Amino acid sequence: MNLNDNDLKMLNILSENGRISYVDLAEEIGLSRVAIRERIKQMEEAGIIEKFSVVINSEKVGKTVSAFFEVDCEPTSLVDVAEKLAENSKVASCYQMTGPSTLHMHVLVSDFNELEHFINFELYELEGITRVESHILLRRFKSRTGLKL
Repeated sequence: MNLNDNDLKMLNILSENGRISYVDLAEEIGLSRVAIRERIKQMEEAGIIEKFSVVINSEKVGKTVSAFFEVDCEPTSLVDVAEKLAENSKVASCYQMTGPSTLHMHVLVSDFNELEHFINFELYELEGITRVESHILLRRFKSRTGLKL
């Protein structure tokens, strides 16, 4: 699917406000409500728009400790470790990057006791991990939830 200027405008507006009505979006873009609805449907079908979601402020719901991890794995265990970590509700994101067999992971927990429990009894218990490095978030300056086009 080729994106035109109107599509890019729609995506930028939707990344800021996914709840905007088709009528309001049509007014901002200068197209009909039906054209907007159809184009969004096409972008969903093409996989450009994966889903509409809510961004929750983790601190406001009691997840006040945000930690980032680098988890080195034996190469043959990396996928298995990543899949197990991805199933853990404390893990907000988990990525395999280029370079060594390292996973980059973001964890959200309510306090340092929960973080300690996660590290000692949920992370260290996984077979195939060779090294863990953690960093605690002190302050967030910018957090991007959507792609700006």
